[in-house]
Amino acid sequence: MGLVCGPAHADRRVALVIGNSAYKSAPKLGNPANDATLVGGMFKKAGFDSVDVRLDLSASEMRRMLREFAGRTRDADMAVIYYAGHGIELDGNNYLIPTDATLETDGDVLDETIPVERALFAVEPAKQLRLIILDACRDNPFAKTMKRTLASRAIGRGLAKVEPTSPNTMIAFAAKAGSTASDGDSRNSPFAAALVEHLPKPGLDLRKAFGFVRDDVLKVTGYKQEPYVYGSLGGDDVPLVAVKPAATGPQANPQEAVRRDYELALQLATRDAWEAFLAQYPDGFYANLAKGQLNKIGAEETRAAAEQKAKAAEQEKTRLIAERAQKAEQEKAAAAAKAAEEARVAAEKQKQIEQARAEAAEQQRKAAEVAAAKALAEKQAAEKAKAELAAKQAAEKAGQAAKPAADRQLPEIENQKVAALSPGPTSTLSAADLAKSVQSELRRVGCLTASAESEWTPAAQRSLTLFNKYAGTQFDVKLASVDALDALKAKPGRVCPLVCNFGFKADGDQCAKITCGAGYRVGDDNECEKIPEKKPVATREESRRRDTDRKQTEAAPSAPQAAGQMVCGSAGCRPVAKGCRLATTKLNNGVSVTAEVCN
Repeated sequence: MGLVCGPAHADRRVALVIGNSAYKSAPKLGNPANDATLVGGMFKKAGFDSVDVRLDLSASEMRRMLREFAGRTRDADMAVIYYAGHGIELDGNNYLIPTDATLETDGDVLDETIPVERALFAVEPAKQLRLIILDACRDNPFAKTMKRTLASRAIGRGLAKVEPTSPNTMIAFAAKAGSTASDGDSRNSPFAAALVEHLPKPGLDLRKAFGFVRDDVLKVTGYKQEPYVYGSLGGDDVPLVAVKPAATGPQANPQEAVRRDYELALQLATRDAWEAFLAQYPDGFYANLAKGQLNKIGAEETRAAAEQKAKAAEQEKTRLIAERAQKAEQEKAAAAAKAAEEARVAAEKQKQIEQARAEAAEQQRKAAEVAAAKALAEKQAAEKAKAELAAKQAAEKAGQAAKPAADRQLPEIENQKVAALSPGPTSTLSAADLAKSVQSELRRVGCLTASAESEWTPAAQRSLTLFNKYAGTQFDVKLASVDALDALKAKPGRVCPLVCNFGFKADGDQCAKITCGAGYRVGDDNECEKIPEKKPVATREESRRRDTDRKQTEAAPSAPQAAGQMVCGSAGCRPVAKGCRLATTKLNNGVSVTAEVCN
């Protein structure tokens, strides 16, 4: 049994990390890009199957990343989204602000931002845990400058409270609803630093981990910032990183973590990334590769400086010639330009040499990894062959020892064969086979999109609920039954309606791609909409003139006029007084009433 059975497959975990710092219409934020890089590295070290780190995204790029991430969560057990940047609350709803947002009016929030509900929709398909982490409770500069289209419209401070409707869903705020968070004085915010400290601890339940995060942030900020978590989980512990079982097979390569960090630094390709890598791993094979990459960056910087110096010398030479400078000064400027050009050529050659060295070192690294993987595979194959040989020898010895006993039991076997000829009870399906058969039939009639499993999962329960709705049945969705299987088999074709992905629409039993005409595109409601034209930006003089005209109009008293309208009450009806009119207003409880309004 030890040779046949292997360890269970680990749960699939995916993460999307977004950090917006370089805002075009607001001051740049210092920490979100650093925080996103730090948290993304934490998820990679925690062994997540897919970690996508994106920095400084526009509105269209954020929508595309959430759409692609929603596709990856369909076969995932745990889905996490981390966002660092500006956020805004409008009429009790929370929105994430891309880097290209201008938000001149409160109405622009609906067009230029991303609602938090969109992020919840992206993690919805995950089976066990749906986690949203929002480090977006900073003091929002747009709220101070945007114009209100309605004076009663509320724009809150920080973000509003959120209560998820889906089970096993948590939303963690850097600061509780209605308050703002601090960026801190260091490279990373206090909230991000506490997350990296506590979330990846193996076996630590998320609720307890976020409690430790809250305690750390309160201490660092002098009890001014309190992180808060909304949503709920079940009774079982839900750690972000499960406790690894004791190793029974071949041990993992100890250089795996170093290799992952090296590849992350190689993806960033900046001096800060390589210096951080060398600070963590100062010695070894990958440290030498990192030093080569730093030399390559240094050569590029030297080349750029030399090129800039050559351009400055050439400009100085041109200026002296234009001003009819003396011949000696012209010759001196020409010599300086020549020397600068020679320095630039030398720097270019040095850059090419360093680049060739870095490429050769990278090829050497890949060859070393291939050789190490080949050696590990050969070692595992040898151990497997040795175990199979030992098992075969043990089986042969057991067969030789059992042969005399088999000869003695021959009459009993003949009696069992005779007894087997008599009719027995009809066999029934096991619970696992019945669950898998019902899920297969649900998939055939279009009510289940996932693959059939031997367990009765929450996805299967939701699919049977859909079948009850469209087939008019009332089967118990908590378990798979033979009656449900018979009812499903009786349906000749599709029962549940076809649901298509974004950008596609139902066409019979298939999903067809939506094609829009010139000047149109597929909008968020999955329908073709006209591409909006860019609004002309008014100059400062025009805005000042419009404000002056508006103030003069509002200051002038309106002339009383007879409106010709009637107002009715408990005492009867009468004409509206001169200088008055009927208008619809809203009370504090939201009810609209018609009343007489006078100047």
